[in-house]
Amino acid sequence: MSPVLRVGPVSQARYEALRILVRVEEDRAFADIVLEHALEQARLEPRDAGLCTELVYGTLRWRRHLDWRLGPYLNRSLDKLDPWVRSLLRLTAYQIFFLDRVPRWAAVDEAVSLAKIKSKRPGPPEFVNAVLRALTRATGAPPLPALPNEAIAVRCSFPDWIAARWIARYGSAEAEALMLASNERPPTTIRVNTLRITRDALAARLRDEELVETRPTALAPEGLTVERGAVGRWTAFTEGWCTVQDEASMLVARLLDPQPGEVVADTCAAPGTKATHMAELMRNRGRIVAMDPQAARLKLVGRATSRLGINIIEPHLGSAAAQAGRWRGKCDRVLVDAPCSNLGVLRRNPDVKWRRTEEDLRRLQDKQRTILAAAAAMVKPGGRLVYATCSLEPDENEAVVSSLPGYGAHWQVDPPEGFPVALDTAGYLRLLPHVHGTDGFTAIRLRRLP
Repeated sequence: MSPVLRVGPVSQARYEALRILVRVEEDRAFADIVLEHALEQARLEPRDAGLCTELVYGTLRWRRHLDWRLGPYLNRSLDKLDPWVRSLLRLTAYQIFFLDRVPRWAAVDEAVSLAKIKSKRPGPPEFVNAVLRALTRATGAPPLPALPNEAIAVRCSFPDWIAARWIARYGSAEAEALMLASNERPPTTIRVNTLRITRDALAARLRDEELVETRPTALAPEGLTVERGAVGRWTAFTEGWCTVQDEASMLVARLLDPQPGEVVADTCAAPGTKATHMAELMRNRGRIVAMDPQAARLKLVGRATSRLGINIIEPHLGSAAAQAGRWRGKCDRVLVDAPCSNLGVLRRNPDVKWRRTEEDLRRLQDKQRTILAAAAAMVKPGGRLVYATCSLEPDENEAVVSSLPGYGAHWQVDPPEGFPVALDTAGYLRLLPHVHGTDGFTAIRLRRLP
């Protein structure tokens, strides 16, 4: 556990942010998990917790861009620096170029003070000071790479392989818009528990109790966008009146369209966000079989159902493949929210783009195909199946769905009428951050022919 800094020249928000960034890089820890744990341990005031969060996610989103801006002022490669020095330079460069409310001199002074705390020998503080002072005196950005795709990747702070894929698929201008939208701070959206309250009534309650203003989401009829506030601390949250969920994710359950009284399976259910949404759409009548192979994560489903007052969800420990025989041909509808690369939700998980490789897409395909085939076996003749990922990559969507045994002969694309987002000509729901203002999602609904 880190020492707690209450006084002195360094803010604890910056100290914690540096610690988290080093752990993400050195231990390949997931930023959201490390951040949540660090904020809990440090017990930061809400304002400092907000600054720490901003520094961690902002630095990770713009890492490659920051490295490009720092490059001319280093006498050696960033890769050859101590991890904490590298992270400190990036953290401070982020404040210099992206945070208007932090004076440059203050950011540099704090960085030097942090270096003095971290360093057990002379040299690093002077080095950090020299690099950052030179950076603040720069009159312009350094030259971009000569190759156009690489130049876009550097400017937008993306790995070359993702940039090349998106440029090839969308064209340079749209790919750049997608990358920049994926670097934005995502809004906080909540899903109203319609078993207990209407959207308008919850908005009024939050205004009265939490002094929080909200606005209805544009696409999902049960969503509210929250302008500020810690949702987990609200009485309305602890009493089960709402759930934190992105609007794109809400549309996945709506695509499946489960009905009251039906038998529904959620094959990758933990932590239960979509399963509980389906239960609300079913008016808490029927049966939802919530499967997951990880016991610890499956417990989260139980907690969510208890908090929301839902009693039709049955947690079942085990993978879809392991459970398929028991539920073969018994389900009216089945949801596959498949484990994926998460390349559609980079604005919430910016560290993902630095840990993923193109090979991961091929590796994940095998798991996705296995889950989809098992899920399909559970669907009754005439029943529906939704396959969804928070990825925009065809490798994880079209390539997987088209490999479903009997696809085209026993399975038919089944787009619903009157859906809030127009599906493409192949019947896919494609939600794009730069177009819809949501997380990136891809989903398709299939019907098993009688």
